[in-house]
Amino acid sequence: MFSTKDLSEVDYISLNIHDSSSFARGTSRSLWRKWNQLSRFQRNIFYFAIITIALLIFYLLPGGARNILLENENDYDNGKVSLETPKPKLGEPLIVDNVDSVKVLDTGDVIEEPQQFPQEHNDDDDQIGEPPQPKSNGLKFNGPQNDKQKAVIKAFKHSWTGYKKYAWGHDNVKPISKGYHEWFNLGLTIVDSLDTMYIMGLNEEFKDARDWVENSLVFTLNRDVNLFEVTIRVLGGLLAAYHLSSDKLFLDKAIDLGDRMLPAFSTRSDVPYSDVNLGMRSAHSPKWGPDSSTSEVTSIQLEFRDLSRSSGQPRFEAAAAKVSEHIHRSEKYDGLVPIFINANTGMFREYATITVGARGDSYYEYLLKQWIQTGKTIDYLRDDYLLGIAGMQKHLVKTTANKKLLYLAELVGAAKEMKPKMDHLVCYLGGTLALGVHNGLPSSHMDFANELVKTCYETYAMQPTFLAPEITYFNVLNSLDDNPMYVKPNDAHNLLRPEFIESLFYMWYFTGNKTYQQWGWKIFQAFENYTKVENGYTSIGNVRNIQNTRPKDMTESFWFAETLKYLYLLFDDSRQLINLDKWIFNSEGHPLPIYET
Repeated sequence: MFSTKDLSEVDYISLNIHDSSSFARGTSRSLWRKWNQLSRFQRNIFYFAIITIALLIFYLLPGGARNILLENENDYDNGKVSLETPKPKLGEPLIVDNVDSVKVLDTGDVIEEPQQFPQEHNDDDDQIGEPPQPKSNGLKFNGPQNDKQKAVIKAFKHSWTGYKKYAWGHDNVKPISKGYHEWFNLGLTIVDSLDTMYIMGLNEEFKDARDWVENSLVFTLNRDVNLFEVTIRVLGGLLAAYHLSSDKLFLDKAIDLGDRMLPAFSTRSDVPYSDVNLGMRSAHSPKWGPDSSTSEVTSIQLEFRDLSRSSGQPRFEAAAAKVSEHIHRSEKYDGLVPIFINANTGMFREYATITVGARGDSYYEYLLKQWIQTGKTIDYLRDDYLLGIAGMQKHLVKTTANKKLLYLAELVGAAKEMKPKMDHLVCYLGGTLALGVHNGLPSSHMDFANELVKTCYETYAMQPTFLAPEITYFNVLNSLDDNPMYVKPNDAHNLLRPEFIESLFYMWYFTGNKTYQQWGWKIFQAFENYTKVENGYTSIGNVRNIQNTRPKDMTESFWFAETLKYLYLLFDDSRQLINLDKWIFNSEGHPLPIYET
């Protein structure tokens, strides 16, 4: 302490009064001088260090950026936040997790990610949608019960042997050249075949496939995949294998895959992008244009809903359900939808073709199947399906001048000009109509189904190979040759497609009419006669000439997942292998459980 006397003896008093603003300016000027004295190399090192620290902080946060965007799970459940990822600007592709911002990755590179831990189940998760049902204890199958089923298993094993020998771990086998074709690098044939092998009782083959899934199936490649195809084939295949076998490995893989596909849904319109990079967790419109196929964005809901119900994590169902809700609110043509829709605007492409074939088909299928999957509790799905069928009957259903065969035409352009063309894909509809009737929808739909199934059978029976072409045209005028249909050279290929076999299975299951089994057996024999090769079965380029079928050296994964599975079920005399009051098949033939409420 200074006394008064002490103060009187000094010439002045120096008080250090701290001026924070002046101090900050001085410090700032000093730091700026020091920064300017650094070399460009030193500055770059500083920038790199800052970016590295930011990335480390980002990945040390539980759940990454998603926990920043979602304050808590209740916000999501209450509808305050619709998705886990931010909405991009109009037309801007979304990148959710840039897992390697420093290294430039090439397409096909494996992206190393930090170890992922299973998310803990939150009881609040159950508040959105319907609560998860009890976990399935799995089903047991006893193998083939008759000679026809044994013949189908023999065909499967012949195909599987060629695949395992020449294409193991790859997407598709090329059975003639003894090679493989890579589409998504996800072992499509293995994952697509899991439930078929399980249902057929091929336990050894199933174990080999299960081991590959455990040890080799990863989703970290820097490669674009199609949201729809991966959903119905890989996600659907994993979920079906989980429900049939009760092996949690498949569910864990499905959750990982589902999380990586969620970025596709983060658009301003709620209509998902068609392409997803699973490793980069990014999504964008297809390279061929700005639009997605309507059937593709509306045929993923069964799988994402089941993933939520099975995992207890509602985000998957919420994301996919928004798409159906958006389409429900969109303007249609008497219940019919154009085949293209823009993910940025959410609008259908003006004057796009209306068809029940390619790019339009499974929209109608999934309306009905979602309604059934959810215990018939979502009325707008049923109503939109009924409107769609009524629209088909009003605008698309036509008959040939000769033989009066019913077919579904297409509407093309602004004038909606009728085109007498029907894809083989349309032949799924007969079985879907029968499924709807079984679930209480108008019995008149069964008449529609019977007529369409008859026409689809004729597309096989009228060809020398007894195999249907990819596309058939129908004669609307009387012709001298009395032929109600014809095939153009570029449409004469057969890809081993399952759609008509699928309808035959449904018709047999619901009616017990053995005619459908007989038709299926004839088609199976045609596959044996004209598509079987030394190392499997191949697509062919020409169904119109038994001397020149032009093999295409390709076995699509749906040959294993659907065609052979539906043949095996069609030849089940008991009609008890799969109970269609408890299971619903997705668009790739993978059975998923029906939820009671």
